[in-house]
Amino acid sequence: MFRKAFLPNIRLFLHKDNINVSEWNRLSHFNKPLLLPRPGGDGCVRCAVVGTGGILNGSRMGQADKRLILMSFSNRVNGAMTTGFEADVGHRTSVYVHSAHSIVKSPQLLKKFGYKSAPHDEGIKYVMMPEAMKDFQWLEGLLKGTNVTSGPYCNQIQIRVFCFNFFLIAHRFLMSMKMESKHWSVVRPTNGAFTLFLALHTCDIVNTYGFMTDDYKKYSDYYVQKTVMKKNVHHAHHDYELELNLWKKLHERKIMKLYQRKKQKH
Repeated sequence: MFRKAFLPNIRLFLHKDNINVSEWNRLSHFNKPLLLPRPGGDGCVRCAVVGTGGILNGSRMGQADKRLILMSFSNRVNGAMTTGFEADVGHRTSVYVHSAHSIVKSPQLLKKFGYKSAPHDEGIKYVMMPEAMKDFQWLEGLLKGTNVTSGPYCNQIQIRVFCFNFFLIAHRFLMSMKMESKHWSVVRPTNGAFTLFLALHTCDIVNTYGFMTDDYKKYSDYYVQKTVMKKNVHHAHHDYELELNLWKKLHERKIMKLYQRKKQKH
């Protein structure tokens, strides 16, 4: 099943010469060499993909980076807050994946928890996952060396990014029934899913943390939250159950390792 869906030769990133209206229109129908082995290692590229799920709160998986540091690269997404949470999520960020919406809104939504901005680690790679015309407007300003000149994020200052060319791959693995509705154009995988697919296509060994597991209702939506809300927030344009089932299958087939909390012994 996975062998048929996997496209080994797909181009992962778009560069400035590819960002034009024609290319955007082509990609919209699917809508909806970054990492190298560590010198002195065994030649394998090891990646830790760190999501924002509440399952990481109290996990101690990043304790002194003893576990996450085993990965050559740490990939993070959206509200990737590490300060104060190093014991659970580590502190190093190699690749940060975002959309225009997430990089602007995350500081607003998570301000009360102390989140201020996207990570700025030395040597970090920023990867943008375009999801709507507002992202094209964001990239247009970036490539012209100006602030955003139109759309909802007008006058925003951008950080330099790679552009993620992964709409087709995501839908080969996550073809949701929601795509058959009249609102199909807004249905897309989560930013976390895109980050995971990026890692699976560029890394030899992938460990994932902070993604949905069967017992996700026991945890808060975000690891920065101390308490579990009465109702988990699931947005209609994502198919969370479909993603959950795919992560389980990839874990069971040993294609990646999915972090799951151990069951408590009685």
